[in-house]
Amino acid sequence: MGQRHLIDSNVIIDYTANSLSSKGSDFVEQLFDSDFLISVVVKIEVLGFADFPAKLKAMEEFVNAASVLPLDETIAIQAIQLRRKHKKLKLGDAIIAATALVYNLTLITRNISDFKNISELKTINPHKL
Repeated sequence: MGQRHLIDSNVIIDYTANSLSSKGSDFVEQLFDSDFLISVVVKIEVLGFADFPAKLKAMEEFVNAASVLPLDETIAIQAIQLRRKHKKLKLGDAIIAATALVYNLTLITRNISDFKNISELKTINPHKL
């Protein structure tokens, strides 16, 4: 089995807004058919994002098609360790990174800089494909 992926909020927003390159869109679409995983935090962020009300239906469909990984004790402990080590890491990003680390997933995100100091976290920016 190949590497599995966790999709970040900004990728869902960019994909539904058609702002990814064709290679980036193709990459995300391939994930639909194989391992379409998001964190519960991503679900909350995307569906709570009010700046694009016209895109809400597309974002809801996207999120509803995903397997949502819950916040559990193992992820909470990992997120705590990440926040202790990386003081500027936001809570949502810590939970998303912790989810990727606990499940051994590569994080698909536009915001590579938010996670750059977490050396053990693998990331892919679909805008750079």
